[in-house]
Amino acid sequence: MKYVDEFRLPAAVRAQARRLATTVRQPWTIMEVCGGQTHAFLKYGLEELLPAAVRLVHGPGCPVCVTSVSMLDHAIAIASQPGVTLITFADMLRVPGSTTDLIRTRAAGGDVRVVYSPLDAVTFAAAHPDREVVFFAVGFETTAPATALAVLRAERLGLGNFSMLVAHVLVSPAMEAILAAPGNRVQGFLAAGHVCTVTGYAHYWALAERFRVPIVVTGFEPTDLMDGITTLLELLETGTAVVVNRYSRAVTHHEAGPAFTPVTAVYDVVDTEWRGLGVIARSGLRLNARYQPYDAKKRFPRRHELPKLQVVSSPAECQAGLVLQGRLTPDCCPSYGSRCTPTQPLGAPMVSTEGACSAYWNAGRLPRPHAFHPEKEH
Repeated sequence: MKYVDEFRLPAAVRAQARRLATTVRQPWTIMEVCGGQTHAFLKYGLEELLPAAVRLVHGPGCPVCVTSVSMLDHAIAIASQPGVTLITFADMLRVPGSTTDLIRTRAAGGDVRVVYSPLDAVTFAAAHPDREVVFFAVGFETTAPATALAVLRAERLGLGNFSMLVAHVLVSPAMEAILAAPGNRVQGFLAAGHVCTVTGYAHYWALAERFRVPIVVTGFEPTDLMDGITTLLELLETGTAVVVNRYSRAVTHHEAGPAFTPVTAVYDVVDTEWRGLGVIARSGLRLNARYQPYDAKKRFPRRHELPKLQVVSSPAECQAGLVLQGRLTPDCCPSYGSRCTPTQPLGAPMVSTEGACSAYWNAGRLPRPHAFHPEKEH
């Protein structure tokens, strides 16, 4: 089935696709590491415009999807306590833990609420001094500044009833883990433009040089994505392992910009467990020593009898780990569209608005369990 509608695409995108058909001379596997880009690729069918030799695979670009099951179980245990309000983003409510999720916890009587900004959680805590208020902080570098500001505001207000369960993760260590994994097939990356507006892109140079892979920073519109792919394939064809910024209208800093300053003030970088990828060195954030009083991980085991939280895994039939590593496309998963749907998800990538499985479903992609499997290609 053909999913691309070329008449919906700008003429420049179609022209670049025709150009690639004549310039790509060998097989390449490239990965985007942004859920927004994944959805755009699927929405416009851009991967179908690429030469047959080019494989586009999807990386761990969804922070909700890579939040570990053990962290979710911790959030669920906290939300089940009397006198506690757990606040988070809407995407987290239906992500499966080991036995349940936050929306079922709320149905069972837990006080679980949704906000658009971490600062709203601080406002709620100030207005309800009789309740312990915990913000479940999830996201990449793009959301970390806002959660850091929430802690700073809570300190300024002298709130003793506010804390955060921090599950922030960092993009480049995950890219490094993928490149270093045995059997890796990724030869070039499209880097997420919105992340680089916060962090800059200087830190990608070490990856490019160590692994000899080009990295292109790009945006989210079809013209951005096709331009990024064209640049990336040109670099691959010429054997040039450099970092190129093709999103200069938004990414203006080589180094981290001022938005990242609160992050360095509030957080330390630590080893962190990722769903589907395991523990990755220096890939997550933790409140530093000054702000430990706001760390829900430390606060709640002292104040409440929580069940012992162990590292647990997703259901055996869920292939989310392979999807997040770019080793399996969602439509090739045997459970996709049958045992796993948005109403009955087996794993987080089918729940989150940035998840790859959700992107395939929303784009109307049909299951094809015997078709493309990156592990068996090339």
